[in-house]
Amino acid sequence: MTRAWLWGTCLAILAGCAPVRPWERAALTERCMAPALDPLEASLDAHVHATREGIQGATGAGAAACGCN
Repeated sequence: MTRAWLWGTCLAILAGCAPVRPWERAALTERCMAPALDPLEASLDAHVHATREGIQGATGAGAAACGCN
């Protein structure tokens, strides 16, 4: 039973893997594939991230969560 479950899990994980050819990569960089099109949605995502991580404002390039900057 455990072996069947393990094989099923491995097959499910590998089924989601697909190679992306160079000429198909342009479709992945389109605006509709961007994670934050709406500023309100981006703000909500930042709020959820800050709530989960327990930090706030550490999203900039030079920011760090340890407060040493």
